[in-house]
Amino acid sequence: MVDFGNFYQLIAKGPLAPWLETLPAQVAQWQRESLHGQFKQWMNSVEFLPALLPWRLDLLHSVTAEAQTPLGEGQKIGIEKLLRNLMPWRKGPFDLYGIHIDTEWRSDLKWERVLPHLSPLAGRTILDVGCGSGYHLWRMVGAGAHLAVGIDPTQLFLCQFEAVRKLLGNDQRAHLLPLGIEQLPALNAFDTVFSMGVLYHRRSPLDHLWQLKDQLVKDGELVLETLVVEGDASTVLVPGERYAQMRNVYFIPSALALKNWLEKCGFVDVRIVDSCPTTSEEQRRTTWMTSESLADFLDPADSRRTCEGYPAPLRAILIARKP
Repeated sequence: MVDFGNFYQLIAKGPLAPWLETLPAQVAQWQRESLHGQFKQWMNSVEFLPALLPWRLDLLHSVTAEAQTPLGEGQKIGIEKLLRNLMPWRKGPFDLYGIHIDTEWRSDLKWERVLPHLSPLAGRTILDVGCGSGYHLWRMVGAGAHLAVGIDPTQLFLCQFEAVRKLLGNDQRAHLLPLGIEQLPALNAFDTVFSMGVLYHRRSPLDHLWQLKDQLVKDGELVLETLVVEGDASTVLVPGERYAQMRNVYFIPSALALKNWLEKCGFVDVRIVDSCPTTSEEQRRTTWMTSESLADFLDPADSRRTCEGYPAPLRAILIARKP
């Protein structure tokens, strides 16, 4: 089982200390209910990984760990086998001692779009909502974050994060907690809050924006990245049963409509800083994620449409401030 004691000690004397009134009980409940059929197998893979201390660690330009002396072929094969037990790997990539985890999403491309528009992350306490395997947490640390906290209830993602952390020398600057945003009290304690690829999965998107706001300090920065559609400030797509084969997609606003939503929730200085279509360079099937991916979700006769006939995925980044 994952030991969260280090994180509890880390936040005990800072602005996140009030979280300890609810967090240990929530994590204990999660541990009692971690009944996914493969969870024990996943955790065994993490536990069997060697605890390596990188000779060179690059989190600024990538997530790369290198040894001073290359690993022996047998050890490298053994580590890769354990990491492949944690498939599918969706967010990355990771380069760990000569093993390249080629994830479904090139999350580094998203980071390159986001980073130029952020307030400097140096010294900041950061929350990443729906963080997946935690790739962006490590990039936040690389950009100078004091502490990067991710939340995601998916058990496999926690195991992937802990596997990477172990191979990065048990780095304590990033932590992943198996929670959803709705389980967090109003902490008002994070300097920056990220919500990337989450909003369209929420049944009530404005409630999600309020929940994000409740985590920020005064003048804290929200980074919101999500699916959008072309249109004016009143345009919102409400898909039917599926969008790009995803069942749990509820509302896809235009970027201008999303700007209005943020302002309605009390955010100020709202900026639309980027908008671009998702391409098969950024999301695709790999040997580390072998099931269907973007190419399978689009109309084979017209890549501008999903297989259901909706506009193909377009993603926007908005930056806002809590007054």
